[in-house]
Amino acid sequence: MPNRSQRRANARNERKGIPTQYDQTRGRGRGGMLDEQSLQEKSRRIQANEDGVWKPAGHVDVDIQKTATKDQAMPSIGTPSTFRQWLRILSWILIVVSACAFVVIMWVSTTPLWLVITVSALFAVGVLSLFIVGGSPRENPNLDDNGTAV
Repeated sequence: MPNRSQRRANARNERKGIPTQYDQTRGRGRGGMLDEQSLQEKSRRIQANEDGVWKPAGHVDVDIQKTATKDQAMPSIGTPSTFRQWLRILSWILIVVSACAFVVIMWVSTTPLWLVITVSALFAVGVLSLFIVGGSPRENPNLDDNGTAV
């Protein structure tokens, strides 16, 4: 049986650091554990079809850099083809114009109240019309399978 000073020292050491119930290393080093950064890097390498462990390099490969910028190019945006797309553009135009008009009439001190109410109502109609003509989540390329924004 340890003496009193040894029991106190053991109790003091047990209170330090990570509690044993959360310590996945069980007193060992953290060398073999995975962290979020290594998982993110592994995921990136899998998506880029790269093999092996990443090793730092003192140079940047030009061909890799060119393909990376080519992949990130913006897709061409054509003219709206459906009635819903035209309504969506008109809604955004209404929102921008009414927001600009609201800023202008706020600086004019002799603006009648009916004009402020009208411009505010047009802004609200523009925002609400986006919900109507927005389309389904299946048509949105910025959502994943669970409906989360990517």
